[in-house]
Amino acid sequence: MVIRVYIASSSGSVAIKKQQQDVLGFLEANKIEFEEKDIAANEENRKWMRENVPEESRPTSGNPLPPRIFNDSRYLGDYEAFFEARENNAVYAFLGLTAPPGSKEAEALAKQQA
Repeated sequence: MVIRVYIASSSGSVAIKKQQQDVLGFLEANKIEFEEKDIAANEENRKWMRENVPEESRPTSGNPLPPRIFNDSRYLGDYEAFFEARENNAVYAFLGLTAPPGSKEAEALAKQQA
């Protein structure tokens, strides 16, 4: 399983840049392996991302904007979905990964199962 984060390296939007940095920074800080896919510098990445964001997750007009997160080819969500998972200490579950022992998420899961 490979976490793929689709970003735009040359986005003119400060909000998009901040969201991308937030997702990538969290993954790096938590030593979660991922691939960064730039849709601004690579047409294949842009095309793949746009084709693989489910219809119900697309904006009402225009194309889906980064950051978009996938586990292999399975769509996980956008920044809002990631942020909500992070706020609920559920990022590993959101990513489809097992939370490492000692993490807040693993501790919360252990309490639920007890």
